Amino acid sequence: MTENTPQRSDEMNKSSQCLYAEVHGLTMYYEVHGVGFPLVLLHGGLSAIGTSLGKLLPDLARSRQVIAIEQQAHGHTADIDRPLTYQQMAEDTVALLSHIGIEQADFFGYSIGAGIAIEIVIDHPSRVRKLVAATPIFTADGFHPGVLTGMEALQPEHLAGSPFQEEYERVAPHPQDWPQLITKVKQLNREFVDWSPEAIASIKVPTLLIAGDSDIVRPEHVVELFRLLGGGVPGDNVGLPHVQLAVLPGTTHITLVDRTQWLVPMITGFLDASGPV
Repeated sequence: MTENTPQRSDEMNKSSQCLYAEVHGLTMYYEVHGVGFPLVLLHGGLSAIGTSLGKLLPDLARSRQVIAIEQQAHGHTADIDRPLTYQQMAEDTVALLSHIGIEQADFFGYSIGAGIAIEIVIDHPSRVRKLVAATPIFTADGFHPGVLTGMEALQPEHLAGSPFQEEYERVAPHPQDWPQLITKVKQLNREFVDWSPEAIASIKVPTLLIAGDSDIVRPEHVVELFRLLGGGVPGDNVGLPHVQLAVLPGTTHITLVDRTQWLVPMITGFLDASGPV
């Protein structure tokens, strides 16, 4: 592990560290901010810590230790010769956490990061104390019709000048690999393997599901996931389930992580609660 990398030159506090760890053939980049019980942040596809999580991270790190990880081919983590899969990215994440001595943590995953977090809690339930999944899907038909077709048609020039491309150009060790990243994310979406209802129902950790009302995921799909996890019951009669659901109004997939005025108190309140959740 390399520990002499530069500090970020933003508003992060003095306890922040920007580090690398050798994991499964990757030189995997991660950042550590704040102190307290660990919260692992998992970014979305085609982005990295800055574009996916940069607005949330400072406030979340005020009362806990935040560990933000950049996956294979994303951000500062260079690509290697293997496809992107949820199972492999989950195993990379667990191995990195073991490497730095984190045996259990809370997890917040956004978009592809939500899928990684779901894979972790299914395969390694003891690693997860609480789970926050933003824009979660568990089957390919969870997307609105046409979304996957649009993703498949995506070309590098379509994102030229976007925050995603600009961040990659700025921080990636091999900026010329941007088209390769797009190809691999398209393959990840194309070859998505559904989680079975039984696998989802096996998740017993307290879970908060978050989606935008105009997200790429169908609201009915998020409600179906909510029900599989034990939600959708009359809480006054039977008590609150271990799963919660939040649908943010006037919110798209891209703008969801900008809703810090809603997300920060919602996430911290859920993680800090000692009641039914």
